[in-house]
Formats: sequence, structure tokens, C-alpha cells
Amino acid sequence: MAILLAAGAGSRFGGGKLLHPLDDGAAIAVHAARNLMAAGLQVTAVLRPGDFPLAELLEQEGCSITVCSDAALGMGVSLAHGVRMTHDAAGWIVALADMPRIRPDTIARVVQVLMAGADIVAPAYQGDRGHPVAFGRRFLHELQLLAGDSGARAIVQRNQAMVKLVDGDDPGVLLDIDRRGDLSRLA
Repeated sequence: MAILLAAGAGSRFGGGKLLHPLDDGAAIAVHAARNLMAAGLQVTAVLRPGDFPLAELLEQEGCSITVCSDAALGMGVSLAHGVRMTHDAAGWIVALADMPRIRPDTIARVVQVLMAGADIVAPAYQGDRGHPVAFGRRFLHELQLLAGDSGARAIVQRNQAMVKLVDGDDPGVLLDIDRRGDLSRLA
């Protein structure tokens, strides 16, 4: 199960970040969702209240939508909400909607390693850990209790010995769009 975190306000971008079209006309968040689905995953997108244009776009792509009423409290709250809504899953691939260039084959390799029994899996590019990060079912309760804006970073740090990195040649695992200037790095 993939959880696509799409509940941020995009304030550093100037608003509307996830709806911003890339060169092909598709929105940043649509690219992120398509990459997850191309890897064979069911996608649940977590949105903030009132984000109807994004909800409509992602539903058209085949995502399930869930609205986190407390999304303004941070990414951890949104992730916890997404995990609660998908609590029957065997594990979770946690992806960020502002990372449109992660290749589906990279995501599929992360999924394979998780399904082979790893507890936490992340792709790496040139030695740097990237996204998406996958968590096995053993982390259900910890993920459901997340709060604040650091997402699951604390879980990864506390369980560093369990983290399996999947090295690859996909720079997209490190490329997130926070500001308009970051768009130039997509070329």
C-alpha cells in the first residue's frame, strides 16, 4: 500500500505547488501518483481539507483519497492518518507528492525488498538516503502515533540498524520541489 502525502500547503512554493504543471502539462502530484501506480501499488493520497482540485485530479488517476482534518499540524499527523486509514496493509510505501521524478522501477525495488522481509527500506543515490521509505507492518502502531512535522524520520533514526538501503542510479529519489526555483532541477 502506498501512502502519498499531499496535505502540505506549499507555502515556500507560493501555494498551489502540487497542482503546478510540469512540461507535459500533468501536475507535480499526478506524476508522483503515476509513478507509484506504475510500480503496481494501490495509492491512498492524504489531503488537507478543502483541496478539491487536487482531490479530483488524484481520484481521476485512480488514487483513493482521504482527508486529514488536522493536516495543518504537520506531516507526521498526515502520515499517521494515512496509516490509520490503511491499517490492514502488510506494509506502507510512504511517498511525498512533491517528488515527481522517482522512477517506477526504483519504487518496485523498494517494494521487493520490503516484501522479502526487511523492516524499513529506502532507496539511495550516491550514498544519500532518499524517498519513498517503506515500513513493514511491525511499525503500524508507531506510525499511527506520529505527530508534528518530521514525518517518520524519528522512527527511521531509532531503528537505523533495521534500515535496508537499495542503491540505485535514480537521482529522483532526492529531488523534491519546495520552491519554484527547484523546478529547474527537473530538466
